[in-house]
Amino acid sequence: MADNSAWLAQKLSDEGARSLAFFEELPEGAWRLILYEDGATWTVRDILAHFVVTEIGIPQIMRAILAGGRGSPDDFDLDVYNRQHVAGLENVTSGELLKKFGDLRSQTVRFVAGMSAAELQMTGRHPFLGIAPLVDMIKLMYRHNQIHQRDIRRAIAADASGQA
Repeated sequence: MADNSAWLAQKLSDEGARSLAFFEELPEGAWRLILYEDGATWTVRDILAHFVVTEIGIPQIMRAILAGGRGSPDDFDLDVYNRQHVAGLENVTSGELLKKFGDLRSQTVRFVAGMSAAELQMTGRHPFLGIAPLVDMIKLMYRHNQIHQRDIRRAIAADASGQA
């Protein structure tokens, strides 16, 4: 696996396209399925909103690190941030969220494609990973979506079998 900006940008682009296709193909009833209930109750639709929030926040953190900053604050509460920002998108339609995610992912792809090898190795604080190089933050961006989509598939299968 190559850890260069072109390869990472392509991975982000490919995963973004798969994510869009995944959500576009969901049956209407799937959007309201409850996926997580650990503190906050998140539906499948909320996960798409979470993707949008992530696509805004993580590139902001990476840009701050590139500008000489430390990244997210030491006392950053990821759960609170996610709850507040996902709730802030509750009146945005699924179609609008899909478009926003696609647009934001395209911006992220362009941003990552322009990074140098030295920039990819710069470190800072990520809200989940802790102190990590930018390359790892980028990899988590596409893996993160894959993990949530796996959970959505499981919830849909459980609902279809009456186990939800």
